[in-house]
Amino acid sequence: MWRTARLAAAFSLTASLAQAEISDGVVRIGVLNDISGVFQDTNGPGSIEAARMAAEDFAGGGKGIKVEIVYADHQNKVDVGAAIARRWLDIDKVDAIVDVPNSSVGLAVNALLRGTKMTFLASTTGTSELHGKQCSPNTIQWVNDTFASGNATAAATMMRGGRDWSFITVNYALGQGMEAEATRYIEAHGGKVLGSARHPLGTSDFAALLLQAQTSGAKVIGLANAGADALNAVKQAGEFGIRDSGQMLVAFMLLINDVHAMGLPVAQGLWLTESFYWDLNDDTRAFAARFAQRPGMNGKMPSGNQAGVYAATLAYLNAVAATGSDDAQQVVPQMKTLKGKDKLFGEIEIRADGRVTHPIYLFEVKTPAESKYPYDYYKLLTTIPGEQAFRPLREGQCPLVTQHEKPD
Repeated sequence: MWRTARLAAAFSLTASLAQAEISDGVVRIGVLNDISGVFQDTNGPGSIEAARMAAEDFAGGGKGIKVEIVYADHQNKVDVGAAIARRWLDIDKVDAIVDVPNSSVGLAVNALLRGTKMTFLASTTGTSELHGKQCSPNTIQWVNDTFASGNATAAATMMRGGRDWSFITVNYALGQGMEAEATRYIEAHGGKVLGSARHPLGTSDFAALLLQAQTSGAKVIGLANAGADALNAVKQAGEFGIRDSGQMLVAFMLLINDVHAMGLPVAQGLWLTESFYWDLNDDTRAFAARFAQRPGMNGKMPSGNQAGVYAATLAYLNAVAATGSDDAQQVVPQMKTLKGKDKLFGEIEIRADGRVTHPIYLFEVKTPAESKYPYDYYKLLTTIPGEQAFRPLREGQCPLVTQHEKPD
């Protein structure tokens, strides 16, 4: 658990004023994720490599800033994740934590770091509470959240005729949040929720849950889960002949690694939403080609979660270079000035509440005959602009945002 890998970027330190303000003369970034469990493919070692890529591309920020990447496995346990974060804060002098799939672990880390000098780059923590009731001036949230996943997925699907729903939901903060947000949107726009079944994290047998959804009569079966849970649900739905019977499977947080693992014969026809697809444009393809050649990746394409680790880490390091400090009180406000084109996520803005907005895409998984090369898996159906996909910023929504961080 306490394995630590350090990537000391080969950048010599300088005696610049900016360098003198960096604690210990080095910026340490801790990748905290699930290395051995249900998120090991979508995050895991790939997220560590993505953070290393960001450190290499930062190249000292033109100021000779030294960067180290450390990592640890939170095992999807709140107490384990919190203990690692506390050790990094009190002993190992880590300056920022990135990644953190699993909303319960992310909320614990968010609470622990509030008011400290550490920055929380919650690039794959799904709960929208991070920019709502649990908003912290130390936290930046990238990629998707439960509000965006629920609303964007429900909206895009309903526009294409999917009005009656039944949910299969993982029974912790991520799944509960996605189902709740989607339900609010569906019912507010004339749709119906005809059923809901919940399961624990790490479920292998979805037979009873799928049968319940199948007999509900819903046009859409929404999978409000992620990782291996979503993968198992889709596989077993194929065995039940659900799509052949006319029901539609829609996944709220399934990633390309999951599609690859199950194969196109099983995944074909599935609808899903993602914030990143490796084959979307020249910039995403260039990043993916580099990622695929990293140690241990063996030609794998990056997930949206891994791309989020890269983007969040690089944005953080650029803010460190701009402020000459690795103190969250300086770095996070600087990050919140970022607005414009990101190579991996398109048009982005980091809002006053720490939420990064960017487009979200509704894809359909291709058939085997439609796929022409490795990882050619998605057909783009709909693009939801960032200003529509994410919960609007409201005055007072994030009471811990300081006055100078509020929008004009």
